[in-house]
Amino acid sequence: MAAKIRLRRMGAKKNPFYRLVVADNDSPRDGRFIEELGYYDPTKNPAVLKIDEEKALKWLSHGVQPSDTAKSLLRQAGIIAKLQTKN
Repeated sequence: MAAKIRLRRMGAKKNPFYRLVVADNDSPRDGRFIEELGYYDPTKNPAVLKIDEEKALKWLSHGVQPSDTAKSLLRQAGIIAKLQTKN
């Protein structure tokens, strides 16, 4: 079972917010997931980003690959840098 860290779209029409989740590669975008890591709300000014650092580092150290957008958000939160200094 291969997993990915990716965004799950939530919210109303034209008013999205996203949850950062660990999901199986085969599950749909808004479908089943393994664990929730945080959320991202781009509609606020400035955008709100909240990620559980311990959970994210645990999954990344287990070899789970983030999607491009999730990787960008993890970089913004400083989690990618912590992972690289940890290794």
